[in-house]
Amino acid sequence: MLTADEFYTSEQRELQKRFDSSRLADTVVTAIVRDEIEEPHIPFIESRDFFFLSTVSAEGEPTVSYKGGPVGIVKVLDSRTLVFPSYDGNGMFKSMGNIQAASKVGLLFIDMETPNRVRVQGNATLSETDPELARYPGANMLVRVAVTSCFLNCARYIHRHQRVLASPYVPDNKGEQPHPSWKRIDLVQDSLPEDARAKTQAEGGTITMEDYAEKLMAGES
Repeated sequence: MLTADEFYTSEQRELQKRFDSSRLADTVVTAIVRDEIEEPHIPFIESRDFFFLSTVSAEGEPTVSYKGGPVGIVKVLDSRTLVFPSYDGNGMFKSMGNIQAASKVGLLFIDMETPNRVRVQGNATLSETDPELARYPGANMLVRVAVTSCFLNCARYIHRHQRVLASPYVPDNKGEQPHPSWKRIDLVQDSLPEDARAKTQAEGGTITMEDYAEKLMAGES
């Protein structure tokens, strides 16, 4: 079990003292923060089809990314280990590059209908050969996270949203997915692999940036 002094930084402690929340902060750690994923959190985490991933570069520059996929995009292998896939994106590899450089990650799982949320922190590694990669057809890498802390988070500021439709771009059980509109933009064609350029032609050819902006606003990206 984590202690408050292990969990909080000196800067966090300073602010707790300034706002007279030190005793409350200590109580919260004792009540809900664990150095593993407790059994009640596992079905919640594995029922999500998206989560938010925070990472930092080697220079300490942070970024946060929305990660969507099938229900069960994150699999809890045991109380201290979880895995999730890296799917095709825009080629920037911001999150994955950060993991390779500085393994610290934060994962935020939210149910915006109930509402509810769970936070996980840990150290992550990337693999293109991990056996668990077979769980995710169409993924290019697997992220394996060694959990350092997991805790419930107060849900009172979560605005209630209703889920309308799953993204059609989540790879199917064969790893196939539709060709995204942004890969049809004329300005990016020379930067795409040959197979992606061929898919652009098969989808009707290139579009302009203005065409893409219209599709984006219409929810057709």
